[in-house]
Amino acid sequence: MLGLAMVLAWLVFLRPVWLGGPAGYAVVSGRSMQPTLHVGDLVLTHKQGAYAAGDVVVFRVPEGEPGAGGKVIHRIVGGSADEGFVVQGDNKNAPDIWHPTKHDIVGKMWFSVPRAGYILAFLHGPLQLAGLASGFAVFLVLTGGEDEKQLRKGSPGKRPDGTREG
Repeated sequence: MLGLAMVLAWLVFLRPVWLGGPAGYAVVSGRSMQPTLHVGDLVLTHKQGAYAAGDVVVFRVPEGEPGAGGKVIHRIVGGSADEGFVVQGDNKNAPDIWHPTKHDIVGKMWFSVPRAGYILAFLHGPLQLAGLASGFAVFLVLTGGEDEKQLRKGSPGKRPDGTREG
């Protein structure tokens, strides 16, 4: 029952946008949002109907601008959805050169998990993924064999020590 509730919660709240869900994920890679966010923090976002000054958003740098397609996590300090928002890092003295529109915004920061991005980066390494997969396979093999042993021990005509009666 708890497992079903967890799956439903994931489907409703945490399913990534690329799977048709409402959540976006980004890892902070610079110092422009300190003290609000730090390098290695994992930021979860949700798509909103509207955005306003004060919202921390993740946006893709608009086409034709330096860094086009890259993701940036900054705060909206002005502008509009149609003309483009004025965005700025909390640790910056001036607004960004980019003016993302509502279309460019991945989502508004819902919450962040300090340093979780480091864990994700570590797990994305090929050796770590292979190790996790191997460990899971070994676990399945070791735990799967117990059922077979129990069946053999309890089968008719055999003693608990495995010898046949009779």
